Amino acid sequence: MIVRPVHVTDLPALLALVKEAGPGFTTLPANEERLGHRVRWSQRTFAEQVERADADYLFVLEDDDQRVVGVSALTGAVGMREPWYNYRIGLTVSSSPDLGIQKQIPTLFLNNEMTGQSELCSLFLHPDQRQGNNGRLLSLGRLLFVAEYPQLFGEKLIAELRGSADEHGSSPFWESLGRHFFQMDFSYADHLSGLGHKSFIAELMPRQPLYTCLLTEQAQAVIGKAHANTQPALKILNAEGFAHKDYIDIFDGGPVIEAQVPKIRTVRDSQPLVLGIGTPDDQAPVWLIHNRRMENCRITTAKARLVGNSLIVDRLTAKRLQLQPGNSVRAVTLLNQEQQAVAA
Repeated sequence: MIVRPVHVTDLPALLALVKEAGPGFTTLPANEERLGHRVRWSQRTFAEQVERADADYLFVLEDDDQRVVGVSALTGAVGMREPWYNYRIGLTVSSSPDLGIQKQIPTLFLNNEMTGQSELCSLFLHPDQRQGNNGRLLSLGRLLFVAEYPQLFGEKLIAELRGSADEHGSSPFWESLGRHFFQMDFSYADHLSGLGHKSFIAELMPRQPLYTCLLTEQAQAVIGKAHANTQPALKILNAEGFAHKDYIDIFDGGPVIEAQVPKIRTVRDSQPLVLGIGTPDDQAPVWLIHNRRMENCRITTAKARLVGNSLIVDRLTAKRLQLQPGNSVRAVTLLNQEQQAVAA
């Protein structure tokens, strides 16, 4: 498996993949014209022909038979062209000394505080491929790309995770809050936001703080909670240093997780190494390896042995990376030390 930039020739496979993902995958609509536009724009991004505010790095996961089985993306900066809204969870304290009453009430504040940061988004792996290291490669490959080109991204990486929903796909948070102001179904509002039509949020949402005690118990219970299907992705990013710091999605209340770029494990611990060809032993750790190219970026995972400043891999891995012995790579172990101990 390799992660690489999307190509125009991937469009049919990508369209089939997003159809498999279903209607909730709003950042990659199952529409050939709009999807084609995003693919072409991504190619311009990898060619360094756009500003950071417009940068959209779209990656695909490809198997050895050149079948596209997954997709993920990075944006250069959110909120620079279209407004970017979240709720920040705060606290309002009210007290009456005469009555001996003090109340601490969680409060939601509409804000644009993530403007200018870079976002991890558009992650989907075909259900048949959710095995081995495929999910980690698809997710963490983006972080190794950031490690190689930190100047292209913001001080933080953020990810808006899908919030909790019932068995019918309905969001308790939306039903208790958003519906009163937007008068539309959750799926349609999320669809508009995914297409970049976010101005209606500012036009319709109240600017005053919202008291969570006025929401239903079901809505209060899901604030900052990720959907069950998103838990594997959340676990991977938590291990990298991402954390929820009281920002949530305005539609479904899902957590917005964040990390300072230099503190992300893959960024912090990755290093430039010289590629060598050999036979790593069976006990060798699995590494995440980047060929240090932009338009011809290729990232893979493989067992490898570190000898001095050389990373010894087998010939198939070098072929996947389109590299020769002596070429430079950026690499990091796929798992941190704690995860490696558990895996062992």
